[in-house]
Amino acid sequence: MESQVRGGTRWKRFAVVMVPSVAATACIGVALAQGALAASFSVSGQSFKVTADKLVGTGFSQYGAIDSGYTLDGKKTAHPVAVSGFKSASITNMCQSVVTPNIPLIGSVSLTLKAGGGDTPVQAENLFIDVEDLAADATFKNIDIGVAAKDLKKGPGIKDGDTANPFGFAQEAESAVLTDVKQTAWATTAGTFKLSGLKMSLSTGVKECY
Repeated sequence: MESQVRGGTRWKRFAVVMVPSVAATACIGVALAQGALAASFSVSGQSFKVTADKLVGTGFSQYGAIDSGYTLDGKKTAHPVAVSGFKSASITNMCQSVVTPNIPLIGSVSLTLKAGGGDTPVQAENLFIDVEDLAADATFKNIDIGVAAKDLKKGPGIKDGDTANPFGFAQEAESAVLTDVKQTAWATTAGTFKLSGLKMSLSTGVKECY
């Protein structure tokens, strides 16, 4: 079974990214609100933006979580996220940007990282992305929606260190293909992350991937 979707998500509605129907999105919002979830490490006070021309992933799984962390002035906070896991992923023309605001005498400073823009895409194994907002065209192969999180088998399942409701809502697919990806995330972890053609730059002002 294959399903396609185009659109975005907002954490304020606790909606899971990459869901192939409006009805499923409504159910997911309730499921995430009921789950007692936590992140495996404290996230920084800065989210980051990522774009990619294409992401081809095998072994996809997804569940809800809350990333605990800090604001830039050191206060504790938390961010509802949808954790998307892939056993392996190939990412073409990836851009990642993060902005540090209000630096004395300088203002905002933007860090931009680009990779996988040539013939060799970025390669990742056991990839987890804690997403707050996403827009993309997506196609899933043999997708199961509404799986109990503890029974995820097609993808990597719940990440070690995450405190997730094992009986809460999750979904999985044999593979996922996303194009024209734009997302905001709080954390990314991977067993391996190979960045071909890596280029990193710092610039003053707000200069993001999108």
